[in-house]
Amino acid sequence: MNLSKNQILKYAKKYDDRYRGTEGKSIEIKMKRLLRRRKHLTRNDLIDVGCWKSKRIKKWLKSDYNDNKTVKDITRFCLNPKTKSEKARIEALLILKGVSWPVASAILHFAFPRKYPILDFRALWSLGWTKPPYYDFTFWQRYSQRITLISKRLKLSIRTVDKALWEYSKEHQ
Repeated sequence: MNLSKNQILKYAKKYDDRYRGTEGKSIEIKMKRLLRRRKHLTRNDLIDVGCWKSKRIKKWLKSDYNDNKTVKDITRFCLNPKTKSEKARIEALLILKGVSWPVASAILHFAFPRKYPILDFRALWSLGWTKPPYYDFTFWQRYSQRITLISKRLKLSIRTVDKALWEYSKEHQ
């Protein structure tokens, strides 16, 4: 993908047009508002975010393992602005049943939209990256740095870059 500002804006607008008025767009707005004032998720919030990222994981997210107290305690730690370890922040989310690196990245993005991108195989493809056999913190860090660099260089939000990369792949992959 050509990573010019015009191309990013073009594909981000196509993404917005595709999802305008959908349940997915509503969940995205709801989660960003919610996590602006409250730095934890409830079990139901986790199910909403997880299903926003991938409907296939709903049965795992609804597992009894993800009781409300566990979800609140883990997400309270991960979404606390005072948590200093980036590795602990994202990897603690993986304790929750059904939460993978892409879902954890979505949770972090909704809580800190200026800091974290959403990890997605479509964005990787648009960047020309090969999806690794498994994700780990080193890969996540490298990916986050790359998206942040693009965002800063083009003076666009991380989410605008995310949406453009996703939409470009959707149209061309």
